[in-house]
Amino acid sequence: MKNGWFLIAIIVCWSCSHRDSPSDIDFSKLPYKTLSEYGLFTGDLKDFSEAEGVMPYEPVASLFTDYAFKKRYVWMPENTHASLPDEPDASLDFPDKTILVKHFYYPLDFKKPEEEKRVIETRLLVKNNGTWEAYPYLWNEQQTEATLKNTGASVPVSYTNEKGEKTAFNYVVPQKTQCRSCHNKDGQMLPIGPKVKQLAGQLEKWQKAGILETDHDLTMAYSLVNPFDLSKPLADRARAYLDVNCGHCHSRQGPASTSGLYYNAEESRDFHLGVWKSPVAAGMGGGGFKFDIYPGQSKESIVTYRMNSTHPGVMMPEIGRVTIHREGVELIAEWIDSL
Repeated sequence: MKNGWFLIAIIVCWSCSHRDSPSDIDFSKLPYKTLSEYGLFTGDLKDFSEAEGVMPYEPVASLFTDYAFKKRYVWMPENTHASLPDEPDASLDFPDKTILVKHFYYPLDFKKPEEEKRVIETRLLVKNNGTWEAYPYLWNEQQTEATLKNTGASVPVSYTNEKGEKTAFNYVVPQKTQCRSCHNKDGQMLPIGPKVKQLAGQLEKWQKAGILETDHDLTMAYSLVNPFDLSKPLADRARAYLDVNCGHCHSRQGPASTSGLYYNAEESRDFHLGVWKSPVAAGMGGGGFKFDIYPGQSKESIVTYRMNSTHPGVMMPEIGRVTIHREGVELIAEWIDSL
């Protein structure tokens, strides 16, 4: 009889933590200890099979994170919807209890991205009582579960890239407190990815699904371009890259506003893009150069100097990477040289 009660206790405990849908989440008890408790995915967690109501989305331009692949999803409570913001650089306005999900992973062979992979972390942004909170989850070696990890971590990763080159380094999972470094707008914790300009061609799908309410003609909305789509103009590609990798901090409402460098795509003033602009207080990050952007001289521009470094006192962005985005540096250098 004692064993019977023990078995019942296990079943009850499991049923309390296992959810078939995010609709069963008790937001007053967040964050949950494990990712599976949210009910965002079905079957084996590593398969990324979204539960009903969990919608995948993909930005036009992706933030660089040490060449990690990413999968993004949004879930909103039933009978709620997002709406368009008043300003072009703002995220969509999401209802309370929205959950934004982002997986970070590496295929073992970049030429076969849909085959065997190693998932490193999953980040959740949850809106509860009008406030956004970040919850980082670190995946186990068995790839069966991800556990809340507020203190960050260093994870060895290795893969073969598109050129057939073997690559290995220690991927750094940021601490929870570091999330605010990027997700900070006028002192508030806010999403930075799901913006109208990043969701071209997808918002109509959201509208038809009833999770976006708007009277606007979405086909006319301004959109960024893929920075590495060579069919697009060089300037548009460079500005899109700077927007997604730098603009959330370097904007009038971002934490780097005092620098005077504004890299959101809406900025049109050359000076605030860094052209012929001397840094406010770059310190060793200036590299001895005079201008953030020296037109025609990418090798003497502070922007490319900082992008091309992994030194903690020099590199930009300051967090979110431990390697250099070679293709990104080449793109911005080509753009500067064309000015």
